[in-house]
Amino acid sequence: MAHTLKVTTVINKPIEEVFDFFSKAGNLNVITPPGLQFVITSPLPITMEAGCLIDYRIKLFGISFKWKTLISVWQPPFRFVDEQLKGPYVKWHHTHEFRALENETTQMTDTVVFQSPGWILEPLVHYLFVNKRVKQIFSYRGQKLKEIFG
Repeated sequence: MAHTLKVTTVINKPIEEVFDFFSKAGNLNVITPPGLQFVITSPLPITMEAGCLIDYRIKLFGISFKWKTLISVWQPPFRFVDEQLKGPYVKWHHTHEFRALENETTQMTDTVVFQSPGWILEPLVHYLFVNKRVKQIFSYRGQKLKEIFG
């Protein structure tokens, strides 16, 4: 069963500057909790565009995973989508949407549709472990973005 998490963050910078930050794959290290031991294993810099493949290593619940994502949609400076091809989730589809607001601020909305592993135990795995962890990751991300952009 797939689950959806939607998080909206207002960033006090123009849309072009915010999108530019997200267009640099290396910045993902900055906004990912250190406990995940997140490492981009693809050579940097990465040219972000539709069809781009990115390899990572991540540690969840003490288990190291290889993670490969595809940038399936690339529409600067308004939207991009990354989808897991291989990794710790059964499904991971992450839409990043950016909207210019008044006073050169940007509304960024992350919508993640994901499914936890566990087959018939998936609802239990999701409830006990995964849902809370995914929410913590995006909470950390929001805090870091406020530190970076003010």
